Amino acid sequence: MIMKILITGGAGFIGSHLADFLVGKGFKDVYAEYWTGESPENLAHLKNKIKLVKLDIKDTKGVRTAIARIRPDIIFHLAAQSYVTESWKRPKETLETNILGTFNLFDAVIGEGLKPVIISVCSSAEYGMTERSEIPIKESKEFRPISPYAVSKIAQDMLSLQYYQSHSLKIVRVRLFNITGPRKLFDACSDFAKGVAEIEAGKSKSLKVGNLEGIRDFTDVRDAIKALWLLCKKGRPGEVYNVCSGKGVKVGDVVNILVGMSNVKVDVKTDKNKLRIIDDPLYLGDNARIRSLGWKPEIPLEKTLSDTLDYWRGKMNRK
Repeated sequence: MIMKILITGGAGFIGSHLADFLVGKGFKDVYAEYWTGESPENLAHLKNKIKLVKLDIKDTKGVRTAIARIRPDIIFHLAAQSYVTESWKRPKETLETNILGTFNLFDAVIGEGLKPVIISVCSSAEYGMTERSEIPIKESKEFRPISPYAVSKIAQDMLSLQYYQSHSLKIVRVRLFNITGPRKLFDACSDFAKGVAEIEAGKSKSLKVGNLEGIRDFTDVRDAIKALWLLCKKGRPGEVYNVCSGKGVKVGDVVNILVGMSNVKVDVKTDKNKLRIIDDPLYLGDNARIRSLGWKPEIPLEKTLSDTLDYWRGKMNRK
């Protein structure tokens, strides 16, 4: 049987790594949807190995047309406005993209009478403010969102649950914690790695950092992709799974590891503009539920950071 797989948000950080994984597994009918205002640069190396679908997930008619044409057996729903900071600048667009886009996808699937497995990729941001007694964070934790992005992902999460309950769609929900690695933009690991690469290339004189005392839960994107694939096969529709390492890493240790990997002296300076107004000192997930299915993170943080630094070095060399 020929299996058709659709990745919404396929040109993004996680989506492009997922496309790599599926092509590596030998799938021939991989469709990567990307936003009309976006460049599919992350997928350039997969030319002629996947099918690109240029689409605005907010376009109800366009989504219905795409689903009717592709008729996917599996859908990884990753399309989103996924940056917390940006959600404060563009709250309306964030809500429309993440909520209306999800509705459009589910409605199109129902309209075409399809029954694909749908992996609805949500976020640990939904949990929001967290007490020490709630660490590590389980899937049952109460939502206390602190950004428009978090609110939009809660809505996606609950829409996914509702469409499973009301329409028997085979939707598995996933809450990703800090997923990082090559191609990632605007997170601590990526920003620090980019900063070190800029210093090495002579484009910057110092590495500017914010609060280095926070403890975060980092998972390599390649481990996260394996989790998503496992959930296609073993995840229970209607259920939700944290994808996280379950290990806490001090943000300052990330800086120290990257500085130690540099081939030049790196001057680290605190920049008050990089300090967040709300910043949990400790944010750590519980991955027991997905571990019970046979998944565990395997790539050490040092490998993740080394590959991310090399990615940015390559970017600097091409400029």
